[in-house]
Amino acid sequence: MQKITVIGAGTMGNGIAHVAAQSGHDVTLVDLSVHAIDNAMATIEKNLDRMLRKERITEADKVATLARISTSTAIDTSSVSDADLIIEAATERLPIKLKIFEELDELCGANTILATNTSSISITKIGSATNRPDKVIGMHFFNPVPVMKLVEIVRGYATSDEVCKVITDLSIKMGKTPVEVNDYPGFVSNRILMPMINEAIWALHEGVAGVKELDTVMKLGMAHPMGPLQLADFIGLDVCLMIMRVLQDGFGNPKYAPCPLLVNMVNAGKHGRKTGEGFYKYTKGVKEVVVAEAFA
Repeated sequence: MQKITVIGAGTMGNGIAHVAAQSGHDVTLVDLSVHAIDNAMATIEKNLDRMLRKERITEADKVATLARISTSTAIDTSSVSDADLIIEAATERLPIKLKIFEELDELCGANTILATNTSSISITKIGSATNRPDKVIGMHFFNPVPVMKLVEIVRGYATSDEVCKVITDLSIKMGKTPVEVNDYPGFVSNRILMPMINEAIWALHEGVAGVKELDTVMKLGMAHPMGPLQLADFIGLDVCLMIMRVLQDGFGNPKYAPCPLLVNMVNAGKHGRKTGEGFYKYTKGVKEVVVAEAFA
């Protein structure tokens, strides 16, 4: 498991490339956008510099990590054919993932393991787009990847025991704590987290309390490091909505119906931190956040 290709250079993809390279693997980071690749490499270097200042790594470690990462703007034989493992971290949309896995299945060697960083989409469904469902597995990292220790290892219906062991061992080598779970909507993390976030949005929608009050109760009363509404902003309200719909469709249970306020905010383009506004308003270069005017 020496050569790893990461598909997608966004927040999760560049974090995965970072930890894979730092743990000694040769990494190819693939994205169709040159701009995304440039941003990803700048982010990786910035995060390594932060670790260097905190004396968690040496200058030599930083140089070696960056030297192990190459980039590509195409999914083709040069970027994926010799990979031992490919980790897909593209947009959280099933049609996009199915297309990528169909392509990877054709281009990769027979022994290449195909992993997806999906946070809720069925591993079994993704594996069905390939001729190697036994070698398809979920490898759900958490944001920010260089900091968060958990990797949710999701076993699809056909995923082999051998592949699970290889990915579990690799996660440990990357300095992560792997937890194996089975393939049900939302897995464990989002099956529990997203209904909590959705319920907090319902409480706001129904006027039970304001944004800061709801978040303060959960931070101080339940020892959560971040309140559910601020966490929703951090994750992305569009992503929260998508996961709620995966849960609703997967279980057919009305308790997973997304709050209308969440739907309206996503439709209005208020997706949280990445758009500058969600339940809070975010100003570039300013760490302190304020409640968005709509909820003030």
